[in-house]
Amino acid sequence: MSRRKTERLLNLVVCLLATRRYLTAEQIRRAVPGYPDGDDAFKRMFERDKEELRELGVPLEVGSDRTGGGGEETGYRIPPQDYELPDMRLEPDEAAVLGLAARVWQRASMADAASGALLKLRAAGVETGDAGAAVGVEPRVGTDPAFPALWEAVRDGRPVTFRYQGVGRTESAVRHLEPWGVVSRRGRWYVVGHDRDRRGTRVFRLSRIHGAVAPDGPPGTVEVPAGVDVRKIAFDSVEPAGDPRPATVRLRSGAAQGPRRWAAEVRPGGDGWDEAVLTFRDADRFAPYLARFGGDVVVLDPPDLREAVIQRLKAVMVANTAADGADGTDGADETAVGR
Repeated sequence: MSRRKTERLLNLVVCLLATRRYLTAEQIRRAVPGYPDGDDAFKRMFERDKEELRELGVPLEVGSDRTGGGGEETGYRIPPQDYELPDMRLEPDEAAVLGLAARVWQRASMADAASGALLKLRAAGVETGDAGAAVGVEPRVGTDPAFPALWEAVRDGRPVTFRYQGVGRTESAVRHLEPWGVVSRRGRWYVVGHDRDRRGTRVFRLSRIHGAVAPDGPPGTVEVPAGVDVRKIAFDSVEPAGDPRPATVRLRSGAAQGPRRWAAEVRPGGDGWDEAVLTFRDADRFAPYLARFGGDVVVLDPPDLREAVIQRLKAVMVANTAADGADGTDGADETAVGR
């Protein structure tokens, strides 16, 4: 769910909770920011928002304050007694953890559920905390594009096929896998299962999967062998990260506290920037971390890390554009799992 859409839905919920009478669509349009000016565009977006609220379990009531005489215009409201939560008090650390947990699945298949849960809590007056404002905390737990399809395949016991480019390979090859589980190791995601092509247990790193993951058989046909420890298989197969290397980056003054703590050296760079030297081992692993800070971090050297960060940011931009496009009008904005 995009940031603009989340804010618009939150404002809509607050507006409909605060009113004692039914509000017409036109009154909502004037009261809730984020709706377009055009009549047709507004109607389409408002219809989608109503469906979205109902899917989130919000008790949207439809009616009219007028009686008899005809000409009544349909209005909307949310009865507080049907929506309010029991009295809930969260300590500051609990609220912060709640907000951070919802952001873990920011790019995965659970993103809508997490956004919906926070939307309900905030509208009910429960402060979930601003994770980005937490002192020294700038978290973004990301996943690879292949994650949702593989997670669903593991859940459903369904074999899959995908193109995979292994270490040292110049081209990707088609692989057929019976997935047993998806695990995270040192910031990377792996899928473990039975490779039908190699006829043995294999581990695949999700970032090396090219293109879409497609079903390769009916659900319920994959069984995890008794006694298999998916996590241990993945961890034992992870290749060494390599020798430490220095990276030179620019950090916006007053921002990017995480990299600053990581840095062996930070010096003024002028024009509102500082220059820092960081140590890393693997560009593929380090790039997503740096990309989390957006425009506050610029990689100067080495070239492979710089390119990895650029590609990561481009992927995020494409994902945001696709998500907002599915919304219809907003435009571009800015662990182990097993059966």
